[in-house]
Amino acid sequence: MKEMMEDELLEVLTQVGNPLAVFFYTPLCETCNAARRMLEVAEYMLPPELVIVAANVNMMPKLVNQYRISSVPALLVTDASRKNSPELYYAMVSVERVLEYIRSVTS
Repeated sequence: MKEMMEDELLEVLTQVGNPLAVFFYTPLCETCNAARRMLEVAEYMLPPELVIVAANVNMMPKLVNQYRISSVPALLVTDASRKNSPELYYAMVSVERVLEYIRSVTS
């Protein structure tokens, strides 16, 4: 999972390309650490063309406002076309649920 800065992530979110999943977190959030581990496990079961990146919301004021991120951990997933408005997923309760959500958006 690659870490991205705000400017780079804003650019990637507007470009047509591979499907993208952005994991929003804060460094001291223990729930975020658990969600990151779930996402790391899920990453092995997802297609290799899906790009998964991490973003520290403390460093993302524009993205927080643009996507109205209300809490962390949060997962934003977009398809390859970037035509549909991405939605945030907050209920990362299991690897299976995370996989279902990502697959529902990217397939």
